[in-house]
Amino acid sequence: MKLKKLGLIINPWAGIGGPAGLKGSDGEETVERALEAGIQPQSHKRAAIALQALIPFAGELEIVTFAGDMGEALACELGFTVSVVGAAASGRSTPADTETAAQSIRDAGADLIVFAGGDGTARNMVNALGDTFPVLGIPAGVKMHSACFAISPKASGEVLRRLMSGELVDLHQREVRDIDEKSFREGRVSTRYYGELLVPEEGHFLQAVKNAGREVEELAVADIAAQIVEDIEEQDPQTLYIVGPGSTTLAVLSELGADGTLLGVDLWQDGVMLAADVNAVQIAEAIQQHRSKTQDAPVKILLTAIGGQGHLIGRGNQQLTPDVLRAVGRAQLMVVATKTKITELGGRPLLVDSGDPSLDAAWSGFIPVVTGYRDEILYPLSGDGSGESPAPVTATPAPSA
Repeated sequence: MKLKKLGLIINPWAGIGGPAGLKGSDGEETVERALEAGIQPQSHKRAAIALQALIPFAGELEIVTFAGDMGEALACELGFTVSVVGAAASGRSTPADTETAAQSIRDAGADLIVFAGGDGTARNMVNALGDTFPVLGIPAGVKMHSACFAISPKASGEVLRRLMSGELVDLHQREVRDIDEKSFREGRVSTRYYGELLVPEEGHFLQAVKNAGREVEELAVADIAAQIVEDIEEQDPQTLYIVGPGSTTLAVLSELGADGTLLGVDLWQDGVMLAADVNAVQIAEAIQQHRSKTQDAPVKILLTAIGGQGHLIGRGNQQLTPDVLRAVGRAQLMVVATKTKITELGGRPLLVDSGDPSLDAAWSGFIPVVTGYRDEILYPLSGDGSGESPAPVTATPAPSA
């Protein structure tokens, strides 16, 4: 399969709710709240990262898309030949516009449609196309439980480059899953199978379906929490902790006597929960205020990875923007994960997909991961978009005190 006509659909509002701490971007009200919080759309930037891989082929590839910020603007900016086959019905694009775009682009003779969005956008693609027309997702949403997305925008671009080069790429049906955002915002994760899409599958470039987990590994998580609490007690008490979402990080806060949020980002310092479920703007302001008051006290980020996928940054914690990550620094990153979660990755690295490729590359390498009480491993963190499996890393217990 060699691409001649590539369909492009950008959901301009995908992911805008992530930095705003809104757990999703569905609905006009959510978009308005994110804009009011000072968050700007980022999905076009993530689509641009993917499409840059095709710039060398611009003279032999036609982009079929919808008008304006649904695809036309970016494709023209990058120098592609563009055919516009429609436009959003009125003003801000809607899910109905996405579905209409998918059908119109298919009917215009596109070989494949690449779409930038999240699980909600993937559902639109199922509604419009079923499971017989090839598509590929550029991850740009808050919720990305589905297996139709590449592991990063750069990985999406690599799959497209291989298709454009005429390389053999298998097509397989991949699951689309989604959650109820209302329940998600209330701290409950309930994903359900929605359908399947036909996706070009190139090994390590596609993400797995998010693993919702087996029974909570209560003892393992308790051991991790006990170790992190000991580590915190040895630090400067004025250290500001930015605690990411997840049951393991929530267990740490509980061990500290704090009432944290399962799916949000919380701020904790010296025995006090400063703020719960904060957005990107609030995090940046907290760091600035902290450093103006305590010049020498560090800021640390505590994170755990998503089971099954392995994403450490860029899935469900988009409140940690590239600016926030740079302000804190890689050396101040604390990572926790049970050995079961690490083992289920099958040797694949943890992933960072911040939306800034230069930061992702700079943060790649081996990082310590606390997997139990006085139990720590070194494990690879990849931000190059390849998802290639590293050499196995053997868990080694930390030395006794």
